[in-house]
Amino acid sequence: MHPLVCISSFCLLPLALMLDQDSTLDCVPRRSVPYHSESALLFLEEGVSNYTTMLLREDLGLLLLGAREAVYALDLFDISKKQASVKWEVTKQQKADCQGKGKEPETECKNYIRILHKMADDRMYVCGTNAFNPECGYMTYAGGKLTLEPGEDGKGKCPFDPFQRYASIMVDDDLYSATSMNFLGSEPVLMRSSSSPIRTELRNSWLNEPTFVSMAHMPESDQSAEGDDDKVYLFFSETAVECDCYNKLVVSRVARVCKGDLGGERTLQKKWTSFLKARLECPVLDSQVPHVIRDTYRWCDPRQPWKECLFFAVFTPQFDTSHLSAVCAYRVADITKVFAEGKFKTPVAVETFIKWVMYSGDVPVPRPGACIDHEARQAGITQSLDLPDRTLQFIQDRPLMDQAIKPVGAKPLLVRRGSAFTCIVVQQVQAADGQKYHVMFIGTEDGMLLKAVNYDGEMFIIEQVQIFPAAHSVKILRFSDMTDHLYAGSDYAAVQVPVVTCGRSSSCLDCVLARDPHCGWDDVTGSCITISSTQRGLIQSAKEGDASLCPKAAPVPVVNRSISPSENVKLLCASPSDLATSSWEQDGRHLTSSRHLQLLPDGLLILNATESDAGLYRCVWAERSKGGEYAVAVVEYQLSVKADSGPAPEPRRAGASMAGWQTAVGVLLLLLLALLAWNFYSGHLPLPRACGRTRGREDGSRDHASADPDALRSGRGEDKMLVPGSHNFRSNNNHTDGNGGEEDDATRVTLSSLQFINDESEI
Repeated sequence: MHPLVCISSFCLLPLALMLDQDSTLDCVPRRSVPYHSESALLFLEEGVSNYTTMLLREDLGLLLLGAREAVYALDLFDISKKQASVKWEVTKQQKADCQGKGKEPETECKNYIRILHKMADDRMYVCGTNAFNPECGYMTYAGGKLTLEPGEDGKGKCPFDPFQRYASIMVDDDLYSATSMNFLGSEPVLMRSSSSPIRTELRNSWLNEPTFVSMAHMPESDQSAEGDDDKVYLFFSETAVECDCYNKLVVSRVARVCKGDLGGERTLQKKWTSFLKARLECPVLDSQVPHVIRDTYRWCDPRQPWKECLFFAVFTPQFDTSHLSAVCAYRVADITKVFAEGKFKTPVAVETFIKWVMYSGDVPVPRPGACIDHEARQAGITQSLDLPDRTLQFIQDRPLMDQAIKPVGAKPLLVRRGSAFTCIVVQQVQAADGQKYHVMFIGTEDGMLLKAVNYDGEMFIIEQVQIFPAAHSVKILRFSDMTDHLYAGSDYAAVQVPVVTCGRSSSCLDCVLARDPHCGWDDVTGSCITISSTQRGLIQSAKEGDASLCPKAAPVPVVNRSISPSENVKLLCASPSDLATSSWEQDGRHLTSSRHLQLLPDGLLILNATESDAGLYRCVWAERSKGGEYAVAVVEYQLSVKADSGPAPEPRRAGASMAGWQTAVGVLLLLLLALLAWNFYSGHLPLPRACGRTRGREDGSRDHASADPDALRSGRGEDKMLVPGSHNFRSNNNHTDGNGGEEDDATRVTLSSLQFINDESEI
């Protein structure tokens, strides 16, 4: 069965959940910003790569950066300043052992730092792949120096393969990790490393060829009326066991376990008794195959209960048939409801295969997968070791929920065609209107950072910024409240960029149409500034983009340009926005593209200017937003064409210029002279005294004409350039004539076959 057919049975996205028809799939960023070293602080070291593990230590003012065989302590306010570093390199023996197992010595057989977590005693827990032999240790920072003490087995904590996806989190000094347990990467586990270690079952129904993405801790025991336990959530993708397809189909999942889980007494010994998983749905228009989760970001309002927390997730297509990436948001309350109240799926044998269907039988009590709460304690169950075997057997066989988890609003917050999304960070910003908006910062595979907002269903990308000198994929993205900066990592380098970039707007119209909730126009200072930086009322319309609030713009200065006739001239008009369209006027008359006038994205090109091209040129940019369409004159040119005192030049033609023709004629003449000289030297042409000689008659007899004085005088005529005639000239004497007979050793040339050239233009 084709995967598209089986999707209709369980994951064909309903039409009701698709995006509105007026949604902008090709969501164009309003502003595109190239890489500038002055606006991005860069860190990299010669010979080091893979800057993809980060730990923000705001208490120390540091960014801990894990790379290949090194850990760096960087100044959090300027990461180009290295405070300390420590090397963690593999030994020659470890490298040789790794190579002996078939791995590439210069790439795979290195130590890639994969885990960096802060512990309660201020130390940091560090793990590396260590040439396919994972190892962990403890690291401290004191006196401006990093000290590393490795030596702990890292199997199950850190991946063997440096290029395999993984996830980890530290909760109360217990490491929760999702990775592979073995060298081959064929034993995926979700494991807690603690005094009571616990892990998942090695069953396809639990984890089926997963790709781990991220983990998050939720304090669900906080003010819980049910006496619930904290949860640890795992986001990943895996091959769907519930799809009876010949080809593999990947789906996105969220799983969760209880922090206090100790495993079962007999069934599920040292295995999770609370492991449940459900499918994440992110419906993308025109896509029948589910998109795959790539990264998540947990956002919580400290003034709201944990149930109001949101998980923002980026999704990319699993097949090359679509180039749409998406962002969906999920409310924690919706996730917990599916796990606490939803139906389970159960495997059923159908002929020669297993089919997963909704379980309709009785569910044991206590509920399988539930944490220990007040109700369980009242029944004498105080820990997972007390759970009955019937409950444990049920969850061992049926960890998958039947109901999928739908995003907030039942559709994505952002859909964009182009380079795939890789990671996401979200910040809540209060705009001038008092409303709060979630600003999304999204990294892409081509090294771009998108800043986007969803205004009541309207997708809007404020800007896209190239944050690396070249197109390197953004592998990790972190945000610091202390510095209000973003930190991005790639294989090439780490970079620090500001969140607020109001200074990129130079006018009120540009500032308001940018619709950035961070920024507003200050009419007092005449600048676009941060909302939080002043108590004055600023001009802003983030939701609507209503630029009519701006004062009338001052007239633009006129730039005088003077050119010569037949000259090509370009009048520049830089675009203030990628969403704007330009138009040109000459003396109030609208211009259109032609062979003479070419409208370019950044200006107007006039070819072979004449006196009629003189006049006042005006460039106008028009941009439409939700608040209306706004036009503004960007630049004006007063163009004058100098009077030509000489004869009117001929219009230039496409192709070679006059100078090119003269050069070609000169080269041709030199070649002809050289050819004539060679023919005279070789005897193919007679000397001037024999010019009167005629060709033989048709019967083959050769008459040698007497030297005719008139003919000789003709041969000594005007001293002009001589050119062989087209009929009598032969380049050599190795060819036969038209009758098959060989020509004479010295070809006869009559005077009629020579022409005088009085003007070079005749050539």
